[in-house]
Amino acid sequence: MSTPTPRTHRTPRPRRTLGVLGAGKVGTVLARLAVAAGHEVLIAGSGDSAKIRLITQILAPGATPVTSREAAERADLVILALPLGKLATVPADALEDTLVIDAMNYWWETDGHLEEFSAASASTSELVQERLPGARVVKAFNHMGYHELEDLARRPDPSAEAITADAKPRAAIAIAGPSPDAETVAELVDELGFDPVLIGELTEGVRLQPYAEAFGAHGDAASLMKTVDRFPATERGREVMAALSART
Repeated sequence: MSTPTPRTHRTPRPRRTLGVLGAGKVGTVLARLAVAAGHEVLIAGSGDSAKIRLITQILAPGATPVTSREAAERADLVILALPLGKLATVPADALEDTLVIDAMNYWWETDGHLEEFSAASASTSELVQERLPGARVVKAFNHMGYHELEDLARRPDPSAEAITADAKPRAAIAIAGPSPDAETVAELVDELGFDPVLIGELTEGVRLQPYAEAFGAHGDAASLMKTVDRFPATERGREVMAALSART
Protein backbone atom coordinates (compact mmCIF):
# COMPACT_ATOMS: atom_id res chain seq x y z
CA MET A 1 0.00 0.00 0.00
CA SER A 2 2.89 2.38 0.67
CA THR A 3 4.79 3.95 -2.18
CA PRO A 4 7.93 6.07 -2.18
CA THR A 5 8.04 9.01 -4.54
CA PRO A 6 10.72 8.33 -7.18
CA ARG A 7 13.73 10.64 -7.22
CA THR A 8 14.85 10.46 -10.80
CA HIS A 9 14.97 14.07 -11.94
CA ARG A 10 14.97 17.49 -10.32
CA THR A 11 12.72 20.17 -11.75
CA PRO A 12 12.61 23.73 -10.40
CA ARG A 13 9.72 24.24 -8.00
CA PRO A 14 8.13 27.56 -7.10
CA ARG A 15 9.07 29.31 -3.89
CA ARG A 16 6.26 28.84 -1.43
CA THR A 17 5.05 30.88 1.49
CA LEU A 18 4.79 28.46 4.39
CA GLY A 19 2.99 29.16 7.64
CA VAL A 20 4.21 27.24 10.69
CA LEU A 21 1.77 27.36 13.58
CA GLY A 22 3.79 26.46 16.63
CA ALA A 23 7.13 27.91 17.71
CA GLY A 24 8.26 24.97 19.80
CA LYS A 25 10.91 22.39 19.00
CA VAL A 26 9.23 20.80 15.98
CA GLY A 27 7.94 24.08 14.60
CA THR A 28 11.29 25.84 14.73
CA VAL A 29 13.12 22.87 13.18
CA LEU A 30 10.65 22.73 10.27
CA ALA A 31 10.92 26.50 9.89
CA ARG A 32 14.72 26.28 9.68
CA LEU A 33 14.55 23.51 7.10
CA ALA A 34 12.01 25.42 5.02
CA VAL A 35 14.10 28.61 5.09
CA ALA A 36 17.16 26.60 4.03
CA ALA A 37 15.11 25.18 1.15
CA GLY A 38 14.43 28.71 -0.09
CA HIS A 39 10.84 29.21 1.06
CA GLU A 40 9.36 32.24 2.74
CA VAL A 41 8.41 31.15 6.25
CA LEU A 42 5.88 32.76 8.57
CA ILE A 43 5.99 31.34 12.10
CA ALA A 44 3.41 31.87 14.82
CA GLY A 45 3.20 31.04 18.48
CA SER A 46 0.26 31.77 20.71
CA GLY A 47 -0.87 35.38 20.84
CA ASP A 48 1.28 38.40 19.99
CA SER A 49 4.04 37.74 17.48
CA ALA A 50 6.39 39.91 19.55
CA LYS A 51 6.49 37.11 22.14
CA ILE A 52 8.37 34.82 19.76
CA ARG A 53 10.58 37.40 18.05
CA LEU A 54 13.71 36.47 20.02
CA ILE A 55 12.97 32.74 19.73
CA THR A 56 12.64 33.14 15.98
CA GLN A 57 15.89 35.08 15.67
CA ILE A 58 17.77 32.38 17.57
CA LEU A 59 16.04 29.16 16.51
CA ALA A 60 14.57 29.99 13.11
CA PRO A 61 16.61 32.81 11.57
CA GLY A 62 15.12 33.95 8.31
CA ALA A 63 11.55 33.16 9.36
CA THR A 64 9.13 35.99 10.09
CA PRO A 65 7.18 35.98 13.37
CA VAL A 66 3.50 36.71 12.80
CA THR A 67 0.15 35.94 14.40
CA SER A 68 -1.57 32.63 13.70
CA ARG A 69 -4.23 34.40 11.68
CA GLU A 70 -1.71 36.25 9.54
CA ALA A 71 0.18 33.00 8.86
CA ALA A 72 -3.06 31.24 7.94
CA GLU A 73 -4.21 34.05 5.66
CA ARG A 74 -0.91 34.64 3.85
CA ALA A 75 0.56 31.15 3.50
CA ASP A 76 0.21 28.82 0.52
CA LEU A 77 0.64 25.87 2.86
CA VAL A 78 0.30 25.72 6.65
CA ILE A 79 2.02 23.29 9.01
CA LEU A 80 0.37 22.59 12.36
CA ALA A 81 3.22 21.99 14.81
CA LEU A 82 1.54 22.97 18.05
CA PRO A 83 0.20 20.80 20.89
CA LEU A 84 -2.95 19.04 19.70
CA GLY A 85 -4.79 20.34 22.75
CA LYS A 86 -4.42 23.86 21.35
CA LEU A 87 -6.16 23.03 18.08
CA ALA A 88 -9.07 25.26 19.09
CA THR A 89 -6.75 28.29 18.87
CA VAL A 90 -6.15 27.72 15.15
CA PRO A 91 -8.16 30.23 13.06
CA ALA A 92 -10.21 27.68 11.13
CA ASP A 93 -12.04 30.30 9.06
CA ALA A 94 -8.73 31.61 7.70
CA LEU A 95 -7.77 28.16 6.41
CA GLU A 96 -10.58 27.84 3.88
CA ASP A 97 -9.28 25.80 0.89
CA THR A 98 -5.74 25.87 2.34
CA LEU A 99 -3.45 22.84 2.29
CA VAL A 100 -2.66 22.04 5.93
CA ILE A 101 -0.03 19.57 7.14
CA ASP A 102 -0.89 17.99 10.47
CA ALA A 103 2.39 17.33 12.27
CA MET A 104 0.71 16.97 15.68
CA ASN A 105 0.33 14.06 18.08
CA TYR A 106 -1.94 13.48 21.03
CA TRP A 107 -0.21 13.30 24.42
CA TRP A 108 -2.56 13.33 27.39
CA GLU A 109 0.26 14.54 29.65
CA THR A 110 0.51 17.71 27.57
CA ASP A 111 -2.94 18.06 26.06
CA GLY A 112 -5.07 16.86 28.97
CA HIS A 113 -7.42 13.91 28.71
CA LEU A 114 -9.45 14.34 25.52
CA GLU A 115 -11.69 11.32 25.01
CA GLU A 116 -12.11 11.76 21.27
CA PHE A 117 -8.33 11.70 20.76
CA SER A 118 -7.46 8.99 23.29
CA ALA A 119 -9.69 6.15 22.05
CA ALA A 120 -7.96 3.34 20.17
CA SER A 121 -10.19 4.13 17.19
CA ALA A 122 -9.14 7.79 17.13
CA SER A 123 -7.66 8.85 13.82
CA THR A 124 -6.36 12.17 15.05
CA SER A 125 -5.76 13.75 11.64
CA GLU A 126 -9.31 12.95 10.60
CA LEU A 127 -10.50 14.68 13.76
CA VAL A 128 -8.30 17.65 12.83
CA GLN A 129 -9.97 17.68 9.41
CA GLU A 130 -13.39 17.72 11.11
CA ARG A 131 -12.32 20.71 13.23
CA LEU A 132 -10.97 22.50 10.13
CA PRO A 133 -13.72 21.67 7.62
CA GLY A 134 -12.63 24.16 4.98
CA ALA A 135 -8.98 23.06 5.00
CA ARG A 136 -7.37 20.21 3.05
CA VAL A 137 -5.53 18.19 5.70
CA VAL A 138 -2.60 15.87 5.06
CA LYS A 139 -0.64 14.08 7.80
CA ALA A 140 3.17 14.30 7.73
CA PHE A 141 6.21 15.04 9.92
CA ASN A 142 4.53 13.59 13.02
CA HIS A 143 6.40 10.29 13.39
CA MET A 144 9.97 11.59 13.53
CA GLY A 145 11.43 13.38 16.55
CA TYR A 146 12.71 16.92 16.23
CA HIS A 147 16.33 15.82 16.79
CA GLU A 148 16.10 13.43 13.84
CA LEU A 149 14.34 16.04 11.70
CA GLU A 150 17.27 18.33 12.37
CA ASP A 151 20.09 15.81 12.06
CA LEU A 152 18.92 13.59 9.21
CA ALA A 153 17.65 16.17 6.72
CA ARG A 154 19.61 16.01 3.49
CA ARG A 155 18.30 18.45 0.94
CA PRO A 156 18.61 17.59 -2.75
CA ASP A 157 21.36 19.23 -4.73
CA PRO A 158 19.55 21.65 -7.07
CA SER A 159 22.42 21.44 -9.53
CA ALA A 160 22.05 17.66 -9.93
CA GLU A 161 20.35 16.69 -13.16
CA ALA A 162 19.34 13.27 -11.93
CA ILE A 163 19.50 11.01 -8.90
CA THR A 164 21.39 7.82 -9.57
CA ALA A 165 19.90 4.48 -8.59
CA ASP A 166 22.80 3.75 -6.21
CA ALA A 167 22.53 7.07 -4.34
CA LYS A 168 22.59 6.65 -0.57
CA PRO A 169 18.99 6.60 0.71
CA ARG A 170 17.78 9.42 2.87
CA ALA A 171 15.62 9.18 5.97
CA ALA A 172 11.95 8.93 5.00
CA ILE A 173 8.79 10.74 6.04
CA ALA A 174 5.40 9.05 5.68
CA ILE A 175 2.46 10.99 4.27
CA ALA A 176 -1.24 10.19 4.65
CA GLY A 177 -3.81 12.15 2.72
CA PRO A 178 -5.78 12.52 -0.49
CA SER A 179 -4.39 13.20 -3.94
CA PRO A 180 -3.25 15.57 -5.30
CA ASP A 181 -2.49 17.29 -1.99
CA ALA A 182 -0.45 14.35 -0.71
CA GLU A 183 1.81 14.67 -3.76
CA THR A 184 2.27 18.39 -3.06
CA VAL A 185 3.31 17.54 0.49
CA ALA A 186 5.67 14.90 -0.92
CA GLU A 187 7.39 17.62 -2.92
CA LEU A 188 7.88 19.67 0.25
CA VAL A 189 9.16 16.64 2.17
CA ASP A 190 11.74 16.13 -0.57
CA GLU A 191 12.73 19.80 -0.55
CA LEU A 192 13.23 19.74 3.20
CA GLY A 193 15.60 16.79 2.91
CA PHE A 194 13.69 13.53 3.23
CA ASP A 195 12.34 10.79 0.99
CA PRO A 196 8.52 10.90 0.96
CA VAL A 197 6.47 7.73 1.40
CA LEU A 198 2.80 7.96 0.43
CA ILE A 199 0.79 5.54 2.57
CA GLY A 200 -2.77 6.27 1.41
CA GLU A 201 -5.73 8.33 2.53
CA LEU A 202 -5.92 10.36 5.73
CA THR A 203 -7.45 7.45 7.64
CA GLU A 204 -4.17 5.54 7.20
CA GLY A 205 -2.55 8.09 9.51
CA VAL A 206 -3.40 5.75 12.41
CA ARG A 207 -0.35 3.77 11.31
CA LEU A 208 1.86 6.75 12.25
CA GLN A 209 0.39 7.70 15.60
CA PRO A 210 1.99 7.19 19.02
CA TYR A 211 2.26 3.50 20.05
CA ALA A 212 2.35 2.37 16.41
CA GLU A 213 5.62 0.79 15.32
CA ALA A 214 6.23 3.54 12.75
CA PHE A 215 6.09 6.23 15.42
CA GLY A 216 9.68 7.25 16.02
CA ALA A 217 10.88 5.64 12.77
CA HIS A 218 13.71 7.45 11.04
CA GLY A 219 15.00 4.87 8.57
CA ASP A 220 14.94 4.91 4.79
CA ALA A 221 11.87 4.61 2.56
CA ALA A 222 12.09 0.82 2.14
CA SER A 223 12.24 0.13 5.88
CA LEU A 224 9.49 2.66 6.61
CA MET A 225 7.22 1.07 3.99
CA LYS A 226 7.67 -2.36 5.59
CA THR A 227 6.94 -0.97 9.03
CA VAL A 228 3.79 0.83 7.91
CA ASP A 229 2.53 -2.15 5.89
CA ARG A 230 2.80 -4.61 8.77
CA PHE A 231 0.83 -2.39 11.15
CA PRO A 232 -2.35 -4.56 11.02
CA ALA A 233 -0.34 -7.59 12.18
CA THR A 234 1.12 -5.83 15.24
CA GLU A 235 -0.48 -5.83 18.68
CA ARG A 236 -1.28 -2.12 18.43
CA GLY A 237 -2.50 -2.53 14.89
CA ARG A 238 -4.92 -5.30 15.83
CA GLU A 239 -6.25 -3.16 18.68
CA VAL A 240 -6.76 -0.13 16.43
CA MET A 241 -8.28 -2.09 13.55
CA ALA A 242 -10.71 -3.85 15.89
CA ALA A 243 -11.74 -0.51 17.40
CA LEU A 244 -12.23 1.00 13.94
CA SER A 245 -14.35 -1.98 12.86
CA ALA A 246 -16.50 -1.68 15.96
CA ARG A 247 -16.99 2.03 15.30
CA THR A 248 -18.37 1.35 11.83
